[in-house]
Amino acid sequence: MSTEIRANTMLPARREQITLHTADGLELIGELALPESGQPRATLVCLHPLPTHGGMMDSHIYRKAAFRLPALADIAVLRFNTRGTASEAGRSQGSFDNGDSERFDVAAALEYAEFHDLPNVWLVGWSFGTDLTLVHGLDPLVEGAVLISPPLRWSTEDHLRAWGDSGKPVHALIPEFDDYLRPEEARERFSLIPQAEVTGFTDTKHLWVGKAEAALDAIVQAVAPDVDTPLPRTWDGPSETRQVTIVNS
Repeated sequence: MSTEIRANTMLPARREQITLHTADGLELIGELALPESGQPRATLVCLHPLPTHGGMMDSHIYRKAAFRLPALADIAVLRFNTRGTASEAGRSQGSFDNGDSERFDVAAALEYAEFHDLPNVWLVGWSFGTDLTLVHGLDPLVEGAVLISPPLRWSTEDHLRAWGDSGKPVHALIPEFDDYLRPEEARERFSLIPQAEVTGFTDTKHLWVGKAEAALDAIVQAVAPDVDTPLPRTWDGPSETRQVTIVNS
């Protein structure tokens, strides 16, 4: 019997609460969700929206990615709270630093992925997380980047050019009605990354409310193009309904 995949549907995966250790001595709360069996075809390292405005590892696109993608696409999802950020899983040590000391957080996540031999690592940033990706994420381990609603607040032209020079793929997912950067301007600003693919999403706003499926499909198309999309909207195996308590940082 098929079950409709809803916002709180959690599909089977190997899930592990993890702790990331930063070079400046902090412990960060996180979770790794892996396919039930076999090697993942890709790994998402998720960098969440601004914690001072409610962003955290449980921000809805990332929560749904962790709940669905290991089963639907054989993709591993590593999500975590940056310094000072809280979620149901707990609060990471330290305090918010406007994207500066968060460079240690990005490095800790990538170090974890490398140490645990997670394959085909992609950074997936959303809003504030896109600036962390562009400013701090150009690492040899990283295959490419998916940028959801990038405001380009801290990212400079030099950061964009560096990604362009790297040749690594960059996929920018731009809402039609974004609060900060809309498709036409995004195409102009991302022209500094010749290989960047900028995709506009109609009738979509910065927070992607009601549009998570479109975001997940686009992420999978970018990191695992051999997986058929759109992803299934129903599931024929065991599943759980998992209510997540939203915690304010």
